[in-house]
Amino acid sequence: MSGRYAAYRSYARAGIEWADSLPVTWGSIRLRWGASIYAGGTPSKTNPGFWENGTVPWLNSGSVNQRLIREASAFITKAALENSSARWIKRGSLVVALAGQGKTKGMAAQLDIDATCNQSMAAIVPSAKLQPRFLFWWLSSNYQNLRNMAGGDMRDGLNLQLLGDVQCPLPAQQEQAQIANFLDYETAKIDALIERQQQLVALLTEKRQAVISHAVTKGLNPDALMRDSGVDWIGTIPSHWSVLATSRVSDVTTGGRDTQDAKPDGEYPFFVRSQTVERIDTYSFDGEGVLTSGDGAGVGKIYHHHIGRLEFHQRVYLFHNFRRITGRYFFYFLREHLAIVALAGNAKSTVDSLRRPMLRAFPVCLPPLEEQDAITEFLDERVARIDSLISRQDDVRDLLQERRTALISAAVTGKIDVRNWKPPTSDTSASEPQSEAEVA
Repeated sequence: MSGRYAAYRSYARAGIEWADSLPVTWGSIRLRWGASIYAGGTPSKTNPGFWENGTVPWLNSGSVNQRLIREASAFITKAALENSSARWIKRGSLVVALAGQGKTKGMAAQLDIDATCNQSMAAIVPSAKLQPRFLFWWLSSNYQNLRNMAGGDMRDGLNLQLLGDVQCPLPAQQEQAQIANFLDYETAKIDALIERQQQLVALLTEKRQAVISHAVTKGLNPDALMRDSGVDWIGTIPSHWSVLATSRVSDVTTGGRDTQDAKPDGEYPFFVRSQTVERIDTYSFDGEGVLTSGDGAGVGKIYHHHIGRLEFHQRVYLFHNFRRITGRYFFYFLREHLAIVALAGNAKSTVDSLRRPMLRAFPVCLPPLEEQDAITEFLDERVARIDSLISRQDDVRDLLQERRTALISAAVTGKIDVRNWKPPTSDTSASEPQSEAEVA
């Protein structure tokens, strides 16, 4: 980072918790002395007059995911505003999620609209001492530190007192604005590259799915005589193939263990309801099997083909004792089709559970064994190539994200001097992501 940007002439110990040193010309301030901080409120949900035909923008905790908030979560009425603890927050101010699902707690966002918010969000209205956009970047760079103030990833919530205790660097006003402009420009470039990487990964993932689905339903011979499979979502299959229910080619078994049975130093793998593999001392299965999650967020997802000893969770299904079908071919077929068909049929959402009758009745395309082996060999090679490309794009995305994080931290703590920075008139430094043509 220092190779591209100059440093300040001299630094001193910061005297604040989240920075080891700052430029000697900078000061610091606790947030409570540099901003007005208050929480919002939620009007009674049982009073239709507070919500119907509302005109006052109201935000829930999830709004912080917008980062620059332009859309309200809902609209409340003026009566709701007057009869609840909801308060106006002016455009340009910041909000921080005090609580929320998943990664929401500790996230900061800036308002591009006048709005109100719920009680699980803190409004931060900076005084003249703090530029709102500079403060946004400071809080964003310390997202994990904010979470750690209230138990890290635990369910504990932040509060207004904790936020008020946060110490912030205090460059001169013009310097704060310059740092904010620099970060707005540079992070936008990085974000655009990250988005391209994600789009490419999505295209590669679709390519992988299409390659697998075509191979296990149409075969490898483009000149094969085709016939109707009798299953709408399968369509036509080679005329010498058959379609059988899973119960005809495999046994389906549920596990007998709970998550608490896992041991970090156990001898054999223990498959739980997600793709996580833990360890356990004893085992109930020894052989070849394909495992899928029976409920929760992973419902219907085929996530492992395993050969050897294992134990598995009571909400995990194991397909084993294969007949007229190889385990590897069975794995490819189910991985690309079970989740989609299951969620469109018996399991209506990701929180519903699959049931054994549905799994036993699930139709599977059945080529001759030698053709299954050829399909598996083809897919192992082709999928490995695509997965390698996906991994490379993921690595590039991770490096870009690391650069983004480091750049923000360096700018808001004065590790780099951007006082003379100006947006370039043209910029060819951003490299284009790799082409999908490499898959071919």
